[in-house]
Amino acid sequence: MSNLIPAITVKNLAFYYGTFKALQGVSIDIYQKQVTALIGPSGCGKSTFIKSLNRIGELEADVRIEGEVEFFGQNIYSSRVNLNRLRRQIGMVFQKPNLFPMSIYDNVAYGVRIARHCPKSELDGIVESAIKEAALWDEVKDKLYKSALGLSGGQQQRLCIARSLAVRPKVLLMDEPCSALDPIATGKIEELIDSLRGELTIAIVTHNMQQAQRIADFTGFFSIDNSRAGQLVEFGTTDQIFNHPIDERTRDYVAGRFG
Repeated sequence: MSNLIPAITVKNLAFYYGTFKALQGVSIDIYQKQVTALIGPSGCGKSTFIKSLNRIGELEADVRIEGEVEFFGQNIYSSRVNLNRLRRQIGMVFQKPNLFPMSIYDNVAYGVRIARHCPKSELDGIVESAIKEAALWDEVKDKLYKSALGLSGGQQQRLCIARSLAVRPKVLLMDEPCSALDPIATGKIEELIDSLRGELTIAIVTHNMQQAQRIADFTGFFSIDNSRAGQLVEFGTTDQIFNHPIDERTRDYVAGRFG
């Protein structure tokens, strides 16, 4: 790990919804241009944690954080942070596709148009490139101006990824992106993640431990302490977490004894 550079460094993070403490004492490095999986039982704070990494969690409720989340050295919870710019640099793909009721083309172009003005010819190239990166071009190139809502669930999820890629993020966060998909669509998403490895920093929440083993370079295991707050129990290479875990709770979880 010594030669890896963190894209995101989390220091002693606590996250509150009102008075409820959802996370406590989380410290972790999300390494640049690596895939990091976040695993753990339901309710352990994995989704809350990943939403804290680009401040999207603030949109859900009255929230408060303690600790720091640094993105290439800058605390993202500083009052000086431009949230729109932050969320372009740290993109998010949710459990269910959240496409806009507009064309395939306009969905991908949406974030680019908000960020800056560019000529139609340049925008065409950006849209095409992003859809190709999302391994969707051959399936949609003849219907770019038809509604995106007519696509299958797996195609919609890849289009959401294309929309994130179009604004050239440095980090892509994925909150259980395959949980509603069939095995074939899941396989395509995993192939896409693998193709982006080395170009983009990816953090993915997954309940599927086999998926974590297939796609992730590093894995963090979350669990719940006695106060019901989520905490990071163990973090390491995926091989170490699944084959040589240090903490007994990690051993029990990856062995399927709970969760």
